[in-house]
Amino acid sequence: MQSEVKSLNEECGVFGIWGTPDAAKLTYFGLFALQHRGQEGAGITVNEQGRLRTERGLGLLTDVFSSQQKLNDLRGTAAIGHVRYSTAGANTLENVQPLPFNFSDTQFALAHNGNLTNAISLRKDLEASGAIFHSSSDSEILMHLIRCSKAATLDEQVKAALRKIKGGFAYLLLTKDRLYAALDPNGFRPLVVGQLANGAYVVCSETCALNVVGATFKCDVHPGELLIIDAAGLRIEQYTNKTKLAICSMEFIYFARPDSEIYGVNVHSARKRMGKLLAREHPADADMVIGVPNSSLSAASGYSEESGLPYEIGLVKNQYSARTFIEPTQELREQGVFLKLSAVKGVVAGKRVVLVDDSIVRGTTSRRIVKLLKDAGAKEVHLRIASPPLRFPCFYGIDIQSARELIAANQSVAEMAATFGCDSLAFLSTANLIKAINLKSAAPYHGLCVAYFNGDYPTPLYDYQEEYDTEQQQLAHERGELNGCV
Repeated sequence: MQSEVKSLNEECGVFGIWGTPDAAKLTYFGLFALQHRGQEGAGITVNEQGRLRTERGLGLLTDVFSSQQKLNDLRGTAAIGHVRYSTAGANTLENVQPLPFNFSDTQFALAHNGNLTNAISLRKDLEASGAIFHSSSDSEILMHLIRCSKAATLDEQVKAALRKIKGGFAYLLLTKDRLYAALDPNGFRPLVVGQLANGAYVVCSETCALNVVGATFKCDVHPGELLIIDAAGLRIEQYTNKTKLAICSMEFIYFARPDSEIYGVNVHSARKRMGKLLAREHPADADMVIGVPNSSLSAASGYSEESGLPYEIGLVKNQYSARTFIEPTQELREQGVFLKLSAVKGVVAGKRVVLVDDSIVRGTTSRRIVKLLKDAGAKEVHLRIASPPLRFPCFYGIDIQSARELIAANQSVAEMAATFGCDSLAFLSTANLIKAINLKSAAPYHGLCVAYFNGDYPTPLYDYQEEYDTEQQQLAHERGELNGCV
């Protein structure tokens, strides 16, 4: 498992389509809209008259399909695609999805968004019974479970396999004659259904991908649902009745595109409400509000409106800079912040600035941005975070599987403010985060997973439980020792 927290990253985005002759090209466009969800690898599998063909590789979607011919060669009326950021499994070609499977009697292709919490024990059992794995990704486990099932039909085999896996998952499975889509019993990851004017069905991670390909939104996929799309159309079935909505709150805070909607909630509007409630909860005596490009701009505009402080462009992002978290050393990652962002001296010099960001993970970026603004002449920098402190790891598909590198798990708010060099620091409360998102659900926390903030996980942690308990005990002991010295 990958334990180093380099940044806050989703595992991937998925896109599937059934029933149109330009399936590969539409999948490419859909994945392009989902590129923010994964930038380490990409791939597309097409179904051409019952025969599956896969093209995949490392890098951005445009790197993998650098020539038009690669896309033209993928002919078929159905396809699934995937953009990847690895949380479980190394960043190697064999882990890039869709994962192709060729058996003597049929073919499959599998795309997965999420992380299985019982993957280690399942894999151990499967290998003990003779299964051979071709990747280190946990995504491959579902296929082995399907093939091992004794159920009479493929539909029932898929359902039986889904009932054995635990954690967060949104699966797309393409076969020679149908497309499956499945969501875990808590709906940790988003998944939506749309339809083209020609009747073709689309299933993908976010509604922004539906918009790009011209599909009309039909419905959200709900927890515990299995979708079956074939020549007869779309069927929606439940593979389990033990469901409880707990969608990842970080989708609304950070991951999803602002033009996407999740369970009827526009992401931009939710982020703007976070900023408004943050301004009420933690006002600041300042001259202006600025946001960290790009995911914090919605929250910054909300803070500005509620506080009455003018919203200014105090930071400019270089859209062509490399992603800092993939740099091989800490020094290079920190230097990368300067490549990504520049302070606008003419705007911030001599001013008291409210700096709004969506979240703090390791603290590297926050420290550097505060320094950027101070070096540009900002008189004061008041850091406001439009989410609660990230103190607990995630085991459902975000690459924060250890609390060791979560600065809020190791420092108090006052200590973090001193580390960052800001004049004040404050976070949105969990209650106001839930209020801002405003999901209409009777489930705990109104259908949100907020475990990263309060440690209240919606499910057992299975293979991760012992490691998690040990780490939490160690951190508590260390905090106790520190408190004893004060």
